[in-house]
Amino acid sequence: MVPLELLREIGGALLLIAGAFFFTAGTVGLIRFPDVRSRLHALAKADTLGLGLVLLGVGVLLGSWTVGVVLLATWILALGAASVSAHVLARLEREQREGAS
Repeated sequence: MVPLELLREIGGALLLIAGAFFFTAGTVGLIRFPDVRSRLHALAKADTLGLGLVLLGVGVLLGSWTVGVVLLATWILALGAASVSAHVLARLEREQREGAS
């Protein structure tokens, strides 16, 4: 029988690896996509999911409800910051494009 502690560590490590994968996918999208809006979409979506998985993995590994609440608050603030910054950058890109025409 596998101890519960070992299952928790394996689950936390898998969540960290999955989060790192999404961070990497977002970075590849940032480099490879052709225009600003596609790059922003790839980066905002993949990095937000990657951050959520990394924070969830850290929460599982630490095993504290207090730390989990702080990590959840951090992720919610990051969701808001990512959406606002992507919106501002897309608006600036549109204004520059319209000014150039």
